Amino acid sequence: MSGGPDGAAGVSPAGAYEVRVAEHAGDREACFAVRKDVFVGEQGVPEDIEYDAYDPGALHVLAVTEDGVPLGTGRLLQGEAAAAKVGGDPAVGSLGRLAVTREARGLGVGAALVRAIEAAARARGLAAVDLHAQTHALGFYERLGYVAYGPEFADAGMPHRAMRKAL
Repeated sequence: MSGGPDGAAGVSPAGAYEVRVAEHAGDREACFAVRKDVFVGEQGVPEDIEYDAYDPGALHVLAVTEDGVPLGTGRLLQGEAAAAKVGGDPAVGSLGRLAVTREARGLGVGAALVRAIEAAARARGLAAVDLHAQTHALGFYERLGYVAYGPEFADAGMPHRAMRKAL
């Protein structure tokens, strides 16, 4: 299991898992596979909009079991990549594409991923993290300290709200 500024560890019914920065091609492929299962497969997001020009430069995190089964993923954008999503403030990062496999939901994986992204944002000197939450997930993010702001809006045909947490 890993720990430290970019990692977290936990236990699932399948055994221990770790959350780590996806630095290798295999890890990134696992991140994209989780996103495809959750967003494209379960939620019907068109594949051509799920993957975007921000993916190559983003920091991706991955939760995996000890035997390598991917459980969840998320990404952090900063700088110019995040500017349009966070109102142009260079001190604010953008958390996005948070996805947890159906089998791993309710086990703390999503919260561990968010904490790892926040740790990475702090390590990069960011003062806050913004995200666009599907409205059904507002309570999850509120429990992690995020505050909704602005009106509801549609993204990929689903209702969302912008949220922010100071680090």
